[in-house]
Amino acid sequence: MAVLGGIADAVAQSITAIRKRTVRKPGVPHKDDLVAIEIHELDKKNPLPPGELIPASRDLPPSFDFERLTRFMAYGFIMAPIQFKWFKILSKAFPLAKGSGMVAALKRVACDQLVFAPVGLACFFTFMTIAEGGGRRAIAKKFQDVYLPALKAGFMLWPPVQILNFRVVPIQFQLPFVSTVGIIWTAYLSLTNASDEA
Repeated sequence: MAVLGGIADAVAQSITAIRKRTVRKPGVPHKDDLVAIEIHELDKKNPLPPGELIPASRDLPPSFDFERLTRFMAYGFIMAPIQFKWFKILSKAFPLAKGSGMVAALKRVACDQLVFAPVGLACFFTFMTIAEGGGRRAIAKKFQDVYLPALKAGFMLWPPVQILNFRVVPIQFQLPFVSTVGIIWTAYLSLTNASDEA
C-alpha cells in the first residue's frame, strides 16, 4: 500500500506539472523561458528585463515534492493493516456463496461504502493536513472545502468497481485489479488535497 500510495502521488504530481506547462500558449515564448533559448540566440536581445534572468517560481511547473510523496507512502503504510482487517471482517460477515453471491457482494459493498469509506476519507484528510503542519483550523477548512466532493466521487467510483471485482474478476486478479483502480483513486485524492493547499 505504501508503494502504491507513492506511485499514485508521483502520478498526481506529474499531472500537475503537465497541466502547468500546457497552460502556456504553444509556440508563444513565455517571458520565463530563458532556458529554452538556443545558444545561437544568446547574442540577440535578451527577452527578459535585467534582474529576471531566473524565472519566477510561480510561473514554472512545481518541483517534485518528496515530502508529499513520503506523506502518501506513510499513510499507505499505516492504513494497509487496517484495510486488511476490515476486508477480513467483511468477508466473514458477508461470505460469498454460489447461490447468494450477488446479494453478499452488494451487502459487502454497501457496508464498505457506508461505514469504512467516510471514516477512511476523514482519516486521510486529517492525516495529510496534520502531516503538512496544519492544525484544527486547517483540518476544518479541508473538510469544508474538499471532504464531501471527494466522498461523492468515491461513492461514484468504488461501488461499481467492487461489484465488478467481487462478481466478475477471477480471485487471483482481484487484488491487482483493485490496486490499479486504487492508484487512480489515490492520485485523485492527491490532486484534491494539493488543490486545497493552493
